[in-house]
Amino acid sequence: MKKFKLGFSPCPNDTFIFHAMTHGLVDSRGYSFDTVISDVEELNRLALAREAEVTKLSFHAYLKLQGDYSLLSAGSALGFGCGPIVVSRGKIITEKSIIAVPGELTTACLLLRLWMPAARNLVFTRFDNIIPGTASGEFDAGVIIHEGRFVYRRAGLEEIIDLGRWWEETTGLPIPLGCIAIKKSAGDGAKNDIETIVRSSVEYAFRNRDASREFIKSHAQEMDDDVIDSHIALYVNDFSLDIGEKGRRAAKTLGSMARGRGII
Repeated sequence: MKKFKLGFSPCPNDTFIFHAMTHGLVDSRGYSFDTVISDVEELNRLALAREAEVTKLSFHAYLKLQGDYSLLSAGSALGFGCGPIVVSRGKIITEKSIIAVPGELTTACLLLRLWMPAARNLVFTRFDNIIPGTASGEFDAGVIIHEGRFVYRRAGLEEIIDLGRWWEETTGLPIPLGCIAIKKSAGDGAKNDIETIVRSSVEYAFRNRDASREFIKSHAQEMDDDVIDSHIALYVNDFSLDIGEKGRRAAKTLGSMARGRGII
């Protein structure tokens, strides 16, 4: 049996996708997995250290690591109407504003820098610190991701800009947020096998939507069923089954824009 370290986030879209794969509910094709469940920026850093064979990555991180990691066609988070949102407590932001961002290598950070190149006071913190920190005035604004887009108004925050909408209006493409990648050193055979396993796990999740609920809730920041269901519906879609030509074009466009601004 081949053993790989597998990293994914505690967010409902990832736990929904990987539940079957990590609980023996689909054919593992002779592989076993040591699972690491961490914030996506921690997973980005783990991959930078080349410590995970298979892992969730921000597309921003993947663009930096594609010399060592290959993109899997299954498991990605892309779509329309699902991008990061910049929020504040009624403040107008400028290049001097203190803006909380959920990690330097997140796609959220990359999109903010593409939209507002002059921003100079970025504070990198865990995604779950951003709403309370912005609401308390610790930060002038914050870039929220994951469940945050469903609950930020509860904290008295207002949208400044939806970076996903900005991306869509600029490019006409789905926003490439996160992907699953495998070390190139694992070989093409392993890549094909893991791709098949991940796709089977997504298909199982779609067919058995309630099977993963306990696992999802054991890791979720927001326990409300409606929030969890909205989160999964937004981030797990046809692109999660197969990123396809449009998804690959979106990732390529993100890379071209980032290189054009000297960000990667």
